[in-house]
Amino acid sequence: NVGAIMRSAAAFNACAIVTQDRHAPPESGTLAKSASGALEVLPWVRVVNLARALEEVADAGYWRIGLDGEAESTLAQALPAGPVALVLGAEGDGLRHNIVQHCDAVARLPISEAMESLNVSNAAAIALYAAATRETL
Repeated sequence: NVGAIMRSAAAFNACAIVTQDRHAPPESGTLAKSASGALEVLPWVRVVNLARALEEVADAGYWRIGLDGEAESTLAQALPAGPVALVLGAEGDGLRHNIVQHCDAVARLPISEAMESLNVSNAAAIALYAAATRETL
């Protein structure tokens, strides 16, 4: 999933991908293959403490939006005009409570009630597309 997320992030001009060091896969041939060249063009920042990194992201002027299928607001409603950091959780477990506490907003993708959730790489691609194509005033 990290490789697929990196590929989407590069495709939609994200400035970087940030992962927690101990929960991310190693850079390998398999990851490089699934990233389809994104490893060469997209910075991958590995951090020890994701909550602290999210604080630094906010200090840099980014609005932090956590994706959660149970959120009341949709991503379109939560997207600001300025820089945004999309925060995704692990498949199944979702966002950890401490990480949600470091988000400015929590939003969901408006998917059919017939489906419980999306694969995290699919959700990332849709959210990246939404952020890349939003109309800013």
